[in-house]
Amino acid sequence: MTNSVRKVAAAAATAVLGAALAGCGGGAGAPDAGREARMGTPAASASAAASAAASGPPAASPQAGAPAKPPTMAPGPNGLTPVFERAKQQTDKTVALTFDADMTSDQGPRAADGEHFDNPALISALRTLKVPSTIFMTGRWAEEYPDQAKSIGTDPNFEIANHSYSHHAFKSPCYGLPALDAAAARADVDRAFAAFRQAGAVNTVPYFRFPGGCYDDQALRALSTAKVTAVQWDVVSGDAFAKDPDAVAEQVLSGVKPGSVVVMHCTRSAAPVTEEAVRKIVPELRKRGYRFVKVSELIGR
Repeated sequence: MTNSVRKVAAAAATAVLGAALAGCGGGAGAPDAGREARMGTPAASASAAASAAASGPPAASPQAGAPAKPPTMAPGPNGLTPVFERAKQQTDKTVALTFDADMTSDQGPRAADGEHFDNPALISALRTLKVPSTIFMTGRWAEEYPDQAKSIGTDPNFEIANHSYSHHAFKSPCYGLPALDAAAARADVDRAFAAFRQAGAVNTVPYFRFPGGCYDDQALRALSTAKVTAVQWDVVSGDAFAKDPDAVAEQVLSGVKPGSVVVMHCTRSAAPVTEEAVRKIVPELRKRGYRFVKVSELIGR
């Protein structure tokens, strides 16, 4: 595939992402005075589950490879939840591949009908390639695939971060996603952490990724008591609903810089070529001298 063709294909993949993609996060949000979201997610029909099952994120377990005290950022102005996008140390050639394990609270019937929101082959590839990774998981995903959540969450190669329970919006508008009010948003985060514990995942970290990437100061204020660091990204992979793994790989390879955070997906039905793209991305970045790390290592630098 020539570079020009790859660039055209990558641009096409990005355009598809901007058009309401089912069940996938992948936008970029910003506070009120900041940037607008860059990527879309489709609507979900159910209202948010607002009941909290626990208070705050669980403590990380050092016995399975998670850091004893995962680093977090200091609160922002007026105590707002801090937001991390890329490592401050931008000369060291490290990069974090992150994968959103998306499932909205109302997608159980689709899973029952055979739709695959998981991607075991991708996780297997990451293990084979020995790529430390951060999985941003929804609580609903962990409930649907508890054995996989436990396997990922007890493997020192991975850390599980919070992508909400319901995958509903923390800011409105957000690509048609139903919006949560402040109390429901805080409860949604707690419920996701509880789902991880229920599944037996112990390598959990106090990081949170907004569904759709959409947030504002009100959302950051709602999560301020959760003691989490919000994690965004600086490289959009374009893997959601992409059909050309070469285009996805090219988009990542052309965007990665030292300290980058790459957003990808761990959802077969929504991102079917991610595994193949990763198998192209990893050796090429290693050839360029990059080392793969978890988000916790980037934040801790």
